[in-house]
Amino acid sequence: MGHDANIIATRPCWQISDADVEAILRARHNDPFAILGAHKVAQGVVIRAFAPHAEKLAALIDDGEAVALEARGGGFFEGLAQGRTAPPRYRLEASNAGGSWSFIDPYALPPVLGEMDDYLLVEGTHRLLYQRLGAHLMRLEGVDGVHFAVWAPHAARVSVVGDFNGWDGRLHQMRKRVDSGLWEIFAPDVIEGTAYKYEIISRDGRLLPLKADPVGFAGELRPSTASLVARTDKFTWSDADYLDHRRNGEAWRQPMTILEAHLGSWRRGEGGRFLTYDELAEQLIPYAVDLGFTHLELMPISEHPLDASWGYQPIGLFAPTRRFGDPAGFARFVDKAHAAGLAIILDWVPAHFPTDVHGLALFDGQPLYEHADPRRGFHPDWNTAIYDFGRREVAGFLAANALFWLDRYHIDGLRVDAVASMLYLDYSRNPGEWLPNPDGSNDNRDAVGFLKRFNELVYETYPGVVTLAEESTAWAGVSAPTSSGGLGFGFKWNMGFMHDTLEYMEIDPIHRRWHHDKMTFGLIYAFSENFVLPLSHDEVTHGKGSLLSKMSGDDWQMFANLRAYYGYMWGHPGKKLLFMGQEFAQRREWSEEGELDWRLLDAPAHKGVQTLIRDLNRLHRSLRALHLRDSEPGCFAWIIGDDRDQSVFAFARFGEAGDPPVVVINNFTPEPRHNYTVGLPRAGIWREFLNTDATVYGGSGVGNFGSITARDVPAHGQPASAQVTLPPLATLYFVPEA
Repeated sequence: MGHDANIIATRPCWQISDADVEAILRARHNDPFAILGAHKVAQGVVIRAFAPHAEKLAALIDDGEAVALEARGGGFFEGLAQGRTAPPRYRLEASNAGGSWSFIDPYALPPVLGEMDDYLLVEGTHRLLYQRLGAHLMRLEGVDGVHFAVWAPHAARVSVVGDFNGWDGRLHQMRKRVDSGLWEIFAPDVIEGTAYKYEIISRDGRLLPLKADPVGFAGELRPSTASLVARTDKFTWSDADYLDHRRNGEAWRQPMTILEAHLGSWRRGEGGRFLTYDELAEQLIPYAVDLGFTHLELMPISEHPLDASWGYQPIGLFAPTRRFGDPAGFARFVDKAHAAGLAIILDWVPAHFPTDVHGLALFDGQPLYEHADPRRGFHPDWNTAIYDFGRREVAGFLAANALFWLDRYHIDGLRVDAVASMLYLDYSRNPGEWLPNPDGSNDNRDAVGFLKRFNELVYETYPGVVTLAEESTAWAGVSAPTSSGGLGFGFKWNMGFMHDTLEYMEIDPIHRRWHHDKMTFGLIYAFSENFVLPLSHDEVTHGKGSLLSKMSGDDWQMFANLRAYYGYMWGHPGKKLLFMGQEFAQRREWSEEGELDWRLLDAPAHKGVQTLIRDLNRLHRSLRALHLRDSEPGCFAWIIGDDRDQSVFAFARFGEAGDPPVVVINNFTPEPRHNYTVGLPRAGIWREFLNTDATVYGGSGVGNFGSITARDVPAHGQPASAQVTLPPLATLYFVPEA
């Protein structure tokens, strides 16, 4: 004991204890910034550093003084700059048998985050969270490098590890901001493209699997999982005029026909490789524009580990997937879409996340992003974790992510996936498997509050941007304003329309008379929400076949049914969505493992369906009656809704005063009908604007020679009527001549 006392007595008072040194060497010190770096003491300034590969280390102070640092073992050094009254600026010069090198000590630099960041994170209102968390290239006190920041309130220690430090968690142990649970460090000389992760010690001392950055802006190509240092704030945009025009639009009164696309399987390059964002911009954007689509909806492009998840189990919410290139490439894709007048909608997934060990699950050793109770925090259908929407920091993280895509990538809309799973505590759960509210109810009030705030933020911050809900239940007011108790979405997917009408089209025409209401029922509630009519990827996978394969009859009838059905859908109130490949009648079920069957376009029947979609989109845009008042009951009137025996439907669409009406007539049997009486809103010549049985579409060419004449003979509640030829399994559009 006396010998130890002599050692202690001879150690300078400015030196730290062996226990502190050992804690730094083991990366178990609870405040490494209190030890490492430059610190004022009575005798001057003590400089301490950890350089595990150095045999000698010196601090080269900017004014020319060199302070030799004493080795304490294991790569820990400290020394005294005597007489100094404040910590100086310095570099460290190290040497060993292999040579010498110099570097900036990260512990010599101040914090970047401030008290306002702590406050806004905890409050859940940090709209610009992505400007503060993640990895940011910057200059701090004249030093270039990267500022890293991550939220891990339960962690005992967090280090950033990567290519720049040999993935050694001892070298960049981060500063904890106690008030918020944020950790930060500025790493000098780190450059763009550097791979990194976070090494975390849990509160109970466990070393966790390395974690990707929750606010990482880029990731490695799977199966690698590291985050990459990337810029998202320096893109060169040319879409200012487009954004100005978008800002002044009323989306529900604009034409909207959406092509839903999966970037990895729309088309492939040589050898089956993925196309790059730039190649997709050169090919997919002109294709969608040529077919007259107004919007391109991308299945999730946030970074995700599993191709087969199609992006619906994302890990990197702030990172466009590396499968197709870097963030700048995706920005160029959006910019070129806007230059072509094409809006971009992203599928966005705030409902759940996968439990891959490098992701958000148990991020700092215990539930953080997910709800702690598995009855609310685990999704049995998808084996995924459910966000804790009631935790303000988590809700704020998700809201900031939504704003990030609108800010940094100029996205025009967010389609929120799996909204129903968010709204109901008992979604896909048996009794006893879910946790009800105190009053026994099943509505997820935290999720409802989050969705309302999300929509308010989007519409307040980015006027002209739209939000769309994939919501499959009868929840009231999905697209109603939050001020009137709604969720605040701009649009809701009309899943009922999709299921009812597709079931009808699968029925043999001889039996359709018994299922007539499947085509009419949707009009009972058509104006209860701002609807999008979706024929999405969900209907052409998992054994469901393609849309063409759902149609009844022989091959000719299947094509005729599909064309007639598209004609009915494009005439029906509501915006339109069609999944890629269905615009040319893809025969096989969709798979993400390869490209669409483009060779089918060599066949006239398939080319004809594609031509029909182009013409339907053109009419949707040019005839205001087909889009202007989609969400208003006055836009629609049944003319014939009760001809069950002949499976005929007729209805009128109206715009505003001065807009010509459009009359849509459907014959869903293979029997042509001649001299069929149809009531019309006015007498005179009505042009046959579209006939899905035209030969150019692959039909038989039965029709009305381009026009019909309506006389002042009332019928079907209309003041005039005409005798019309109804082609087999066909839809007709008529517009009056001016």
